[in-house]
Formats: sequence, structure tokens, C-alpha cells
Amino acid sequence: MPVERVRAMISRRAAMTAEAPAGVLPVDKPEGPTSHDVVALARRALGVRRIGHTGTLDPFASGLLLLCIGWATRIAEYLTGLPKTYVAVARLGVTTDTGDPTGTVTGENERWRELDADTIVRVFREQVGTFLQRPPEYSAKKVGGVPLYRLARRGEAVQAPPAEVTVYELDVLGLDLPDVRFRVRCSAGTYVRAIARDVGEALGTGAHLVSLRRTAIGPHEVDDALPLSGLEDPAARARALISPAEALRHLPAVAVDQAALRALGSGRPVPAPPGSPASGPVRILHAGRLIAIAEPTGGRLAPRKVFPHD
Repeated sequence: MPVERVRAMISRRAAMTAEAPAGVLPVDKPEGPTSHDVVALARRALGVRRIGHTGTLDPFASGLLLLCIGWATRIAEYLTGLPKTYVAVARLGVTTDTGDPTGTVTGENERWRELDADTIVRVFREQVGTFLQRPPEYSAKKVGGVPLYRLARRGEAVQAPPAEVTVYELDVLGLDLPDVRFRVRCSAGTYVRAIARDVGEALGTGAHLVSLRRTAIGPHEVDDALPLSGLEDPAARARALISPAEALRHLPAVAVDQAALRALGSGRPVPAPPGSPASGPVRILHAGRLIAIAEPTGGRLAPRKVFPHD
């Protein structure tokens, strides 16, 4: 969807609705709009201000955004740290200042023609593991409270300290040289642009990303996401909305009775039922609804967050 159409949808006056049900809405962001554009469109379409996302996608990228709606914004911290899965295309032999197709070309060469497929695949697979990754110069990572991309646009060459990341899996899906299509599953905070950059440096060709699509966040998949145009369709939104309890299905769950429900609602710990997890965080459920997030401690479940349950 063109950026102009997205922004036109945002600027149109939408009829205000009653408070939308709290939950997590998976949205398939197209290339072009920013993640903030998607949040703004959702706020207009739902008539709700309290909406946030759990992880930015660059404008050139597409794929899964999880929008937390209403009081479900309070569970966002349990979603932001989930592993992410992407399908990307890296182009060997061309570097850009941003590491993606939106930047200015900074170098070109034909050395990729001298490489065989086995070498390319091997170097990509060498990116699997836990290591310190150098953030791209154009990124939202902050130095002295200022995002790197702002410093870069001012011509200030500042390098953020490397951060520990984990690449759990990386599979080369196809070679159409100089383009390499690959799928990567990685920890939150991993820059796929930096993976392409590092592969290009290791091969001696340089490289940048030409496309990036996020296909999963933890157990949530883009195949289940609402297209951006569906935000204005109440029935489509209702079908796609994930309850807070289901959105956190990666966390262990403990069901409690009415007495424990009252205690938790007052912020008091409750005895941990037999078989409860020894460590947290833990979902506390009553009648299938998310009541609280708790931490096991000393044989009890201490509430860390308590949610509306009337």
C-alpha cells in the first residue's frame, strides 16, 4: 500500500467507537509506512488512544507488527523480548550508508562473481550463535541520548558499543547472485542489516539488504495477521484480535479459584498450586481470562501486574 494512501487513511476523520476490547492485534505492515503510521491508523480506526506496538519495523520492511490495545499495553514487555523470524534478501557487491535500499550507495564491486555457492552459504551459516553485534550507523540505538541515525544525518561518525545478540537459525533459501535470500530466527535487538553487512565484509564483497519481511514474533505468525486495510473493518479486527491470555501463551499458566482471585486483585500473594512453575513470569488465569502476571517466590505467587477482570 502506498505511503500516501496510508497517511490519507490516518488523516481521515474516523467515527469514534466504544472502548475496544483489550487484546493484541497482529498486523501485516506493508513496505512504506512507518510502525508509528500503523499505530496512528489503528488509533483512528478503533477510536482508542491506548495502542502501542512491541517492536519497530523499518519503513522499507514489511511483516508482522503486534499492536497492544487498551490495558493490554501493560503486557507489551512480555512480547518485546520474544525471538523474531525474518525472510530477507541481501545483495552482494553493493554497500549503502544505511545498509538497506533507502540509503546512498557507498561502494560497488564485482568480486561476488568469483565466489562459489558453497562459500557463500558457509559464511551465512557462520552467523549462527551468540556474539557481540555492531549496530548499523543508521539505527535507533542511542548514544548520549541521541539516536544514531540523527547523528549520522548530521555527519557525526559515532559508533554505538556492540550488543550481545543470538542468531538461533539461519538458512539460505536461494541464490540469484548477486542476491541471496535467507531466513533468520534471532533474538530481540538483532539487526538483520548488520548480518548482511558482516557477511559482505567476510566475503570481501560488501552487501546490503534489499528486502526484509518479519514472518514471526515468538509463536505469533504473519499468516494470522490482519492486512493494513483490514484495520477499518470491525469484523476483520474482531477475528484477528488475540486475547491477552492467548497472546502470552509462551508463558506458563496457573489457574486460580475465586478466593485467590480476590487476593490477587488486592495485590496479595497466594499459595502456589501443586505443579506450579518454580520461576516466572507466570500467567494467572481465572475462567480462561488473564488476571495477573506473577512471580513464584517461597511457595507463593506474588502478583507483579494485575489486570481488569470484572
